[in-house]
Amino acid sequence: MTVLDTRALNRATLARQYLLTREDTPVHTAVAHLCGLQAQEPQEPFTGLWSRIAAFRPQELDDALTGRTVVRTHLMRRTVHLVTADDALAWRARHDAMLRQRATAAYRRELADVDLDELAAAGRAVVADGQPRTMAQLVGEVGDRWPAPPRRALGEVLVAALVPMAQLPPRGLWGTKAGVRNLPLATWLGREVPPLPDGDGDPVGRRLVRRYLAAHGPAATADIRAWSGLAGLPAAVAAVREELVAFRDERGRELLDLPAAPRPHPDTPAPVRFLPAFDNAILGYDDRSRIIDDAHLGLSVAGQRAVLVDGRVAATWTLRDERLTVTPLRPLSATEQDEIRAEAQALAAFHDADPARVRITSGDV
Repeated sequence: MTVLDTRALNRATLARQYLLTREDTPVHTAVAHLCGLQAQEPQEPFTGLWSRIAAFRPQELDDALTGRTVVRTHLMRRTVHLVTADDALAWRARHDAMLRQRATAAYRRELADVDLDELAAAGRAVVADGQPRTMAQLVGEVGDRWPAPPRRALGEVLVAALVPMAQLPPRGLWGTKAGVRNLPLATWLGREVPPLPDGDGDPVGRRLVRRYLAAHGPAATADIRAWSGLAGLPAAVAAVREELVAFRDERGRELLDLPAAPRPHPDTPAPVRFLPAFDNAILGYDDRSRIIDDAHLGLSVAGQRAVLVDGRVAATWTLRDERLTVTPLRPLSATEQDEIRAEAQALAAFHDADPARVRITSGDV
């Protein structure tokens, strides 16, 4: 079985993630290909798309959100993701059990005496009028029936797990600070969330596996689980295995992939790229060594933004008071610094900051 070294996996990941070459593609198509962008920080997807789409303009994402072709909702790993409307509807029922388990696990003691099915029914009854509500407003209308649990526990399990919700604009629009207003996905998108089909061997899971590999492969089954948060995908993997090709990484793990998916030569040049906080190019794997050193794993989990140099995380970056600051994690050559500065100046201009105020610090090296 062919062994793919770390550099080969890195270049494959960059190609799938649109980080080798910016793609000339609509926002909706990019979001679909990437299987969504993690978006609990509402402004971060704009940087993620700027680094991936040629001539990306913020208005394109704003139009997709207000036009309801892209939606903010809790999905993979119980985190807020920006996904296409089609994927939000198609994938939601497959994620229901995981969302409920993770939400209730966080408040196991607080919700011990709450019948979750009754709570879900009460929540659906409240939002049936089609009016957007904040979490506090929703809890305020059902909380009298459950006075003991903390209101936050009731609210989070309702909006993140029990009732499929969309977070409405202006939340997530460019340069906008807005609180979360929730409306059922079915109401916002004008289509019901389809139930999981009976039998037929998990067709949604099979589609998820294929879509994940197209955007993240080659990858191990543990990587698929880490990205999705779903524990029940081995059967789906087994069902599509004959469609896939297999490799091994340097640790001996089996990696699966789509036969025709791009796997560039390991020596393919990789340009400097700036990633937003919580980007799935890093977080979408169990083994993240293809893109980030073990010593720096905590940075991405903590929400620090990363700079890729030669395809790997080599620095972090911040943007405050119109100053973009890059902090290296290893020594950078003069050429690397020049490349970082050029990309940073372009990113600063995108964010309406002053490109002349880009700064590369001495870093933690």
